[in-house]
Amino acid sequence: MPTHYCPGCGHGIAHRLVAEAIDELGLREETIGIAPVGCAVVAYDYWDFDCSEAAHGRALAVATAIKRVHPDKLVFTYQGDGDLAAIGTNETIHAANRGENLSVVFINNAIYGMTGGQMAPTTLLGQKTATTPAGRQKIGQGSPLKITEMLSLLPGVCFAERVSLHNPQAVCNAKKAIKQAFSNQVNKLGFSIVEVLSACPTYWGLAPQEALSWIEEVMQKEFALGRIK
Repeated sequence: MPTHYCPGCGHGIAHRLVAEAIDELGLREETIGIAPVGCAVVAYDYWDFDCSEAAHGRALAVATAIKRVHPDKLVFTYQGDGDLAAIGTNETIHAANRGENLSVVFINNAIYGMTGGQMAPTTLLGQKTATTPAGRQKIGQGSPLKITEMLSLLPGVCFAERVSLHNPQAVCNAKKAIKQAFSNQVNKLGFSIVEVLSACPTYWGLAPQEALSWIEEVMQKEFALGRIK
């Protein structure tokens, strides 16, 4: 169905991968998704399974509660870099550290999209945003936060992988990782996270095709693809 996302945005692709993985696992009637605050705040309008909304950054707290009440359901969060790695850092780290049997789809587009293109925790050094017009600087603003690598160090995390949506092969790999994260939960293995590098042509100031190239040529140098744990 049509979505509200900008041309070239990766959210539509990521939504479809989530839906395909759930259908292929035969879990649509057993799934509860947690929508974030951000560009994907109305993800539940595009998925035909049960969803819940959460306050900004609190998706994993809400998911923890739902999973504990419904331990046999597939419960996952779908979160952007601001929701998961900025205002939600606390919930993210502690849910992972507790080894909550949850799955996380983490969309990293290196910027705040819904609120106007400000710097995010994942914004690259030198990248221009609404709040870093001269480019992000290491002194004063720090380096991009590699939250997936950080989480992989915790014993409660069973699976961490970074994937991308910059070309068809990468999209296929992303689907495999998302499906694996869901399967891990079904098998009660613990906390799984899949970080998805996704384009934001609007606030990157690039055409959609240029944005895909930027992911491959620039973003992946900072956020390397592959299985982390």
